[in-house]
Amino acid sequence: QVQLVESGGGLVQAGGSLRLSCAASGRTFSSYAMGWFRQAPGKEREFVAKIAGRDGRTYYADSVKGRFTIARDNAKITVFLQMNDLKPEDTAVYYCAAGSYSLGSYDFWGQGTQVTVSS
Repeated sequence: QVQLVESGGGLVQAGGSLRLSCAASGRTFSSYAMGWFRQAPGKEREFVAKIAGRDGRTYYADSVKGRFTIARDNAKITVFLQMNDLKPEDTAVYYCAAGSYSLGSYDFWGQGTQVTVSS
């Protein structure tokens, strides 16, 4: 069992930056891939980025590539999402999740943190 708690959301102007954190519990954290997803009002949840558990491979949605960076600290059992050059269309609730990198399936989810980007 893995429990996930996101933090770091807030209100920022377009062009600004935010860093999201996702603190995990559980001794098997390093064996899980971690992903970030987001859901805007009236839209379906969408994939943002993922990072593998052991070798640190990363993969990004085209919409955030070059602006967002995912990283993890297995010692601190935390995953981060550095978001730069934010745009109003990045406004959403952001969720972290733990699961399988290759399958793209996620078994554990956090409660989400709101990110609002004003124009």
